[in-house]
Amino acid sequence: MATTVKIGQRFPLTIKRLDINGAGIGYYQRKITFVIGALPGEVVVAEVTAIHDRYLEAKTHKIRSASPDRVTPTEPLFGQIGGVELNHLAYPAQLRFKRDVVAQALAKFKPLGWQHYDLKPTSGMTHPTHYRNKAQFPVREIDGHVRAGLYAPGSHRLIPLTHFLTQAPLTMKVVTTLCQLLEDLQIPIYNEKKHAGIVKTLVVRESFSTGQVQVTFITNSAKLPKQAQLITTIAAQLPMVVSIAQNINPGNTSLIWGKDSRLLAGQPYIQETLSGRTFQLSPQAFLQLNPKQTEQLYAIAKDALQLAPDDTLIDAYCGIGTVGMSLANRHQSIYGMDTIPEAIADAKANAKNNGFNNTHYFVGKAETLFPKWLKEGIRPNAVIVDPPRSGLERPFIDALLQLSPQKFAYISCNPSTLARDLVPLAKHYQVDWIQSIDMFPQTARCEAVVKFTRR
Repeated sequence: MATTVKIGQRFPLTIKRLDINGAGIGYYQRKITFVIGALPGEVVVAEVTAIHDRYLEAKTHKIRSASPDRVTPTEPLFGQIGGVELNHLAYPAQLRFKRDVVAQALAKFKPLGWQHYDLKPTSGMTHPTHYRNKAQFPVREIDGHVRAGLYAPGSHRLIPLTHFLTQAPLTMKVVTTLCQLLEDLQIPIYNEKKHAGIVKTLVVRESFSTGQVQVTFITNSAKLPKQAQLITTIAAQLPMVVSIAQNINPGNTSLIWGKDSRLLAGQPYIQETLSGRTFQLSPQAFLQLNPKQTEQLYAIAKDALQLAPDDTLIDAYCGIGTVGMSLANRHQSIYGMDTIPEAIADAKANAKNNGFNNTHYFVGKAETLFPKWLKEGIRPNAVIVDPPRSGLERPFIDALLQLSPQKFAYISCNPSTLARDLVPLAKHYQVDWIQSIDMFPQTARCEAVVKFTRR
């Protein structure tokens, strides 16, 4: 007989494990229940927040028996904001959880031989805070003041931020100062309900190696009132800002970036150094958000791929070229592709600036360009992929398996789509090991590198 459960109902629950988003999992009368804020091994009083056919959602009303891994959160806004959902879990336990996320994904999709994969312990950080080199914050007017921050989970209610546990302090200083400048100059701020106003989002990125800062104002129109005054004041108050751009994204859209960008002042990019190479970064170009761990990530990928001096490398989803150029030598042939034209322009410039003389970078989708290159007779013997969270597209996998390169490695930012992609891949490649890497401490997100050997 089905039990009736009501919103707001409370009941004791023993938490078995964490799900992939960091919520506790328990079973209420055999129905799976996801409990925000609860940890494995705890007995909590859960309060129902949503009811679905197959599962319940709940929050932790009270902790009756706490986990030994529970710690006092150091982020004052913990529980009110995303991006720090594991701040109540001791860091060694966070690292164990991230390895377990990979294991959970494998158990769900069951690629060939998955029970025997070597899942290495997660590679973590010595200081797992203030690691993010980029803030992309919506801007709103709250009680007459200009504020930037993050939305409360599941809402469009802005929670203003001046400090944040995972953001680099310099980034936050620039964001806070920019809000004050926008307020002082009375530049119209976007109002979501009225679809009026101009400044929608602030994007601030810093280079950990040079201290340079890049600012982009994402606006509702091409017009940016008091632009000259704004640029002059930024130069006076924030001398570390060397690049100021505007991106125009009109209308009410869930997309943050619009199609048109323009440089307002300074240079069109900043520079970051990784693994002994220096890379230029345009505002829209992708770079991992945690530079310290990125070097660790690339070292693991290099170990997985084991390139020989004369290998030809496909660097799929290449961004600004960081992965391929960190793994290869300056004379190796590299073919890379990315869908963002600015990123490919950066990759070409980065290859030239780092002395790479045999690189080929193209704008386009990996699943389109890779099969095309194979038809044209390009025969790489090494492939590395670093796809978005959606994972690899089937035409790319089919082309890869048809080519069957001797050397292949996969960098993943989503264990679920990785495990899904391993189903066809593991029929042709043996999985030697999977190394999880903590690129985003205090969150449930997990990256991993897979080393393959051709069967």
